[in-house]
Order: sequence, then structure tokens, then C-alpha cells
Amino acid sequence: MSVRTVLQHADITRALTRISHEILESNRGSDDLVILGIPTRGVTLAKRIAAIIQSVDPTPVTSGVLDVTMYRDDLAQNPTRATGPTDIPAGGIDGKTVVLVDDVLYSGRTIRAALDALGDLGRPRAVRLAVLVDRGHREFPIRADFVGKNLPSSTEERINVHLEEIDGSDEVTIG
Repeated sequence: MSVRTVLQHADITRALTRISHEILESNRGSDDLVILGIPTRGVTLAKRIAAIIQSVDPTPVTSGVLDVTMYRDDLAQNPTRATGPTDIPAGGIDGKTVVLVDDVLYSGRTIRAALDALGDLGRPRAVRLAVLVDRGHREFPIRADFVGKNLPSSTEERINVHLEEIDGSDEVTIG
């Protein structure tokens, strides 16, 4: 199967800028907004979104990391998954609007795990989901609030997100 590039650097930047503005509009500014990235690439995307929001709205935007490894329901199939740190901003998440950020939304299992993890950390006022790519094939009733690109795909295809900070270049490929 051939691999083709579906998003390049400029496309990813444009998508993240649009998502950032949609988050600001939905939240009516950046007050009480917490952006949490899901490792690995969701963390980088969350930092980029927080930086874009900060460049538009003077209110400080807090971002952090939400490791969902121990909340996953597939640990028996993937026992080699290494846990990482969860880094919640000092103000916590109680009463805040939390935007979870991930690179690809597929079955919804990672987001289900993230919701379980959030429940152990506090009680947000609202939880929203931002993803760079939504590829469909949901196994849970989960839908992203902010999507960079809807990319219908076969279950046999693989979506790869490459980010400059991790992989040396920005692109999304399918193959």
C-alpha cells in the first residue's frame, strides 16, 4: 500500500490556528481554560494551541499533560506501554473548561481513558475535545468538538502524524 501525504506543515498550522480560534469563541475567551495534551503528539499539539491562543488573548492560558496509560482498557494486549507524567497546571481543573488534545481520533478508547483520568483529578465545568485528525471508526459515542481534518479511512490504513518537535517535520500521512 502506498503512503501519501494528506497534510503538510502549512496545513497543520492553519488547522491548529482555526482550532485555537474556535476554542476561544466557544469559551468566550481564555478565562478558566485549561489545555491538556494526551501523550505523545497531543502534548505538542496542546502546547501549540495554547501558544496560538495566548497570542490572540492576553489572559494566560494554562496547558499540561494527561497521561492515560493506566486508564486504558487494552493494557492486557499492550503491556509494554510506558507510563508518563501527568502535569496538571497549578490551578487544577475544578470548575474550568478542559480541552483535551490528541493527534488522531479513531476508536474513542483513548478519550474514554482520558475522561476516567480527569475524573480522578477533579471536576471540570466542561470537557471539550480537539483533534488534528478524525478518521472515524468509533467504538464509543465520542465526538470531537474541534477537528483539524476529517479523514475517512479504511481500518487497514494507518494514519501517521509527524511533528517537528518529535519527528523533525510536520506532516500527516496515510497508507
